[in-house]
Amino acid sequence: MRNYKNEYKKYQGTALQKKNRASRNAARNMLKKVGVVKKGDGKDINHRNGNPKDNSKKNLSVTTKRANRSFPRNSRAGKK
Repeated sequence: MRNYKNEYKKYQGTALQKKNRASRNAARNMLKKVGVVKKGDGKDINHRNGNPKDNSKKNLSVTTKRANRSFPRNSRAGKK
């Protein structure tokens, strides 16, 4: 059984992950303001270079959840 409380404490609750999450949320809110995405549209904001702290316009795009979450998460993979 998955222990969510322990998982949050060890990984998701760390200072670095909180900053990354806040940056991803800021990217989505920025695109919501200009009308590119809407609440409940089923889309993800893609950081093209994989860095969640890089919220420049050239690094952000709107993709489906499936496309944005389908690449392998390891040190050699990177986004294509």
